[in-house]
Amino acid sequence: MGQVGHSRAFAALTAAGTIGILAHMLVIHPLAWALLRMASGLAVAGCYTIIEAWLQAKLTNETRGRAMGVYRVVDIAGSLGAQLLIAVLEPASYVSYNLLALLCCAALFPLVLTRAQAPSVGEAPRLRPLLALKRSPLAAAGVVVSGITGAAFRMVGPLYALSVGLRAEVIALFLSAYVLGGALAQIPVGWLADKYDRRVVLTWLSVASLAACAATVASADQGVVAIFIAAGFFGLTTFPIYSISAAHAHDFTDPSEAVELSAALMFLYAVGAIASPLIAAWLIDLRGPAAMFTFIALAHLFLVIFGLIRMRIRPAPSNRTRYTYVPRTSFLIGKLLKRNKRDQ
Repeated sequence: MGQVGHSRAFAALTAAGTIGILAHMLVIHPLAWALLRMASGLAVAGCYTIIEAWLQAKLTNETRGRAMGVYRVVDIAGSLGAQLLIAVLEPASYVSYNLLALLCCAALFPLVLTRAQAPSVGEAPRLRPLLALKRSPLAAAGVVVSGITGAAFRMVGPLYALSVGLRAEVIALFLSAYVLGGALAQIPVGWLADKYDRRVVLTWLSVASLAACAATVASADQGVVAIFIAAGFFGLTTFPIYSISAAHAHDFTDPSEAVELSAALMFLYAVGAIASPLIAAWLIDLRGPAAMFTFIALAHLFLVIFGLIRMRIRPAPSNRTRYTYVPRTSFLIGKLLKRNKRDQ
């Protein structure tokens, strides 16, 4: 983006992502697919970064709230739509991958046909992973646990669903229930996070996540409806943890560090998200479907204990930023949301 601008960088990354999608059907091998998924992840993250950089350059204080509201709706709707596509697409077929490639190509139309002027490129922030740990150890732990939880459920959740007897065609609804539960939690959890000590809210959410893990395991032999309800409850309790952790970290941070702090938090989230699917899949193979939720429950038990310890070590900040739902898209989301203490 710094070398060729927003438009060309977005087009290049979209083309690279499309190539990666189509290449899945040319080389069918686990190692090749792992490398292609890494490349696709880079392309997606790069596209999000460019989109949010463009928005940040164009939005004003008068339009920011409405634009971010639309952005969040599109983010959640896209997540739900992607989960539902699983129900109608045949796994590992040319039709499925061709459809995804067509969607990627269609994403280029608004870019190449717009008359809007692309913004100038500003100074790129640095990646300082330890910044989050220095500002708030609890927030750093929270985003790691969020990464462990979300990645394990999204990536290994279908394997769990098959293991407990769900048919392949309803797995999409199982994952959609999880996302929908997370979406419904945002408003009430945001109100609680602004009214009370965020550490208390975060700790109680992890306690509720422990209950959700137990409920999910208990629902395994109670029928499809019970499994779906448990998945929704699991999303309700675990989805907001990243946003609360991010808000808590920003409470202790100067506004000038907002972008670099967001980058650090996303890096720590990725650390948890990379490792957890491997561990969860191995545990399911070793101990059965319930083992994945035992693993997730242990992560949240650690967060509960660590949250109680941190509340004894440091008091809550007197001047706090507003809670805002944070899409895990790019490090520029911190700047885009304008979490500024002076706005209070």
